[in-house]
Amino acid sequence: MTALLIRGGHLIDPAAGIDAPKDILLKDGRVAEVAAPGKIKSNGAETLDATGLTVAPGLIDIHVHLREPGQSHKETIATGTASAAAGGFTSVAAMPNTVPVNDSPEITRWMLAPERGAQVRVFPIAAATRGSRGEAINDFAALKAAGAVAVTDDGHPILKDGIMRETLAAAARVGLSVIQHAEDTRLTQGCSMNAGPTAFKLGLRGMPVEAESGLVERDIRLVTELRDARVHLHVAHTSTAAAVAAVRQARRNGLRVTCEVAPHHFLLTEEHVGLYNTHAKMNPPLRSAADRDAMIEAILDGVVDAIATDHAPHAVHEKEVEFEHAPNGITGLETALGLSLRWLHREWKLPLGRVLSLLSAQPAALLGLRGRGTLAAGSFADVVVFDPRAEWTYRAADTRSRSRNTPFDGWTMQGKVRWTISEGRVVYTSA
Repeated sequence: MTALLIRGGHLIDPAAGIDAPKDILLKDGRVAEVAAPGKIKSNGAETLDATGLTVAPGLIDIHVHLREPGQSHKETIATGTASAAAGGFTSVAAMPNTVPVNDSPEITRWMLAPERGAQVRVFPIAAATRGSRGEAINDFAALKAAGAVAVTDDGHPILKDGIMRETLAAAARVGLSVIQHAEDTRLTQGCSMNAGPTAFKLGLRGMPVEAESGLVERDIRLVTELRDARVHLHVAHTSTAAAVAAVRQARRNGLRVTCEVAPHHFLLTEEHVGLYNTHAKMNPPLRSAADRDAMIEAILDGVVDAIATDHAPHAVHEKEVEFEHAPNGITGLETALGLSLRWLHREWKLPLGRVLSLLSAQPAALLGLRGRGTLAAGSFADVVVFDPRAEWTYRAADTRSRSRNTPFDGWTMQGKVRWTISEGRVVYTSA
């Protein structure tokens, strides 16, 4: 593998405590050396001139849907990871709601096979229960041995207390996190957006916030009852003020409870549904302005552990139907960094290092991805190089994803990715 020297850039590596001009030498898929500008001898290494640019650990998305196996008309592992590379991501954790559901070591290994054509590193998250039906838990040890990094029934919450308790305890024994899609589906049957004035105006049934917060509170109670410090509950795509408040209190009580927020939940509200815009339909749904503001506050005060996209591609014909019948979800891999820099950093003054930590170091820590989320010597050579001052406009027509279902088409972003490097390979270069 060719050595690569990145010189002239400003390195921001929150995990290593670095925020200074540095040159970086990558060799054999690892970080070989980090030094002051001009101190590293190239010795024939290929050189990237990062003058005026920010160099950071490759971004890590712990919540994506790559749709394979079974739904390649929406996305493939190859196209989804190409989209990730364009957004500065070098690692993505793939959810198990595929067809068939990823509830076996065989499917986990199939996703990781070189034949899938992944452009960046894929970390499968396996189903917690068989078929994600919430009735019987899977063999977590076997799934971990095959490459799974966590378990979840994402899209299908585990409603039975006994099954969720068993899931938390069994996952803890083998060192896996449990990610919960917090939605009490007994309260959301037939609902297609948030319960509120917009749903009333449009004549749509709305999901109450209690459907999310109630399940989060139930899960935290189960973690408390287990009395096992190894138990790790992670709340996916948190969207309500009440759910965030429950996570905040759990942390104060010393529990290992974490959460993520997606850009659409800290930027958009239920009003963006407009006149039945299916590109603004997702689950959990866009919430009230008060809930949106609570997501921002939780990010700024450190309650939120990661920014995750919940990248959920759908084919055009699937979204071009009546709002109630359209599938939930939007794409997000190519817009997460640009939106986070434009709003979290520029508008709401979150330090750049904190933003990057939410997109790299902290997600790596949540899933135990050793050697990632940092550019310390010896770590994986996963790097994103971007221009933090560049403004640009996102065009869905230019996406590398197979799908274009996004509410952010035409939005102004900040922070243009110049290069994405995955384990020493340049996998994306901007024009």
